[in-house]
Amino acid sequence: MVGELIALNTYTIPDRYPIARTHETLTQLSQAIFITSMDALKGFHQNLFTPHARKLLRIISHRGIYDNLRMPFGIKNAPPHYQRMMNTIFSHELSQEWLIIYIDDIIIFSETWKLHLKILSLVLKKIIQVNIKILLKECNFGFHKLKALGHVVSKLRLGVDKNKVAAILLKPIPQRQKEMTSF
Repeated sequence: MVGELIALNTYTIPDRYPIARTHETLTQLSQAIFITSMDALKGFHQNLFTPHARKLLRIISHRGIYDNLRMPFGIKNAPPHYQRMMNTIFSHELSQEWLIIYIDDIIIFSETWKLHLKILSLVLKKIIQVNIKILLKECNFGFHKLKALGHVVSKLRLGVDKNKVAAILLKPIPQRQKEMTSF
């Protein structure tokens, strides 16, 4: 069941909680020899709503009344709320400067393999402890080079993910203003 969130988003006060800056994140990762990335499975959907929030996001249709128990995609403040939640969960680990949380991406980086395994163990224990589900097929463990935040990152170089660029280049050139806004 999908609800129309435009009206709710119009009246929602923006949450200005900061999300990691891509440039700063990539700069940090460029110093790493070993990098692990993990993706939280349907990140927003792992967030349970309070009874009050369920009422605000209620979907009413000819088939009945449905309450969202979990955060759906499309809510204006979903990204900053989820970022805050993840930063709170991993506050100690983030203070150690070997972990980056970018909304639902969990990135671990280190300069030695031994340290990397130790950090990975700590983070995985925390993930299990707080019951975060991870999308295993999107995980990359202990690589020297990997794709993160739309870029290819390694100690030797930083580049743009060619697949991301190809998708833009293959898109037809907009002919009308309406097409331009969707571009």
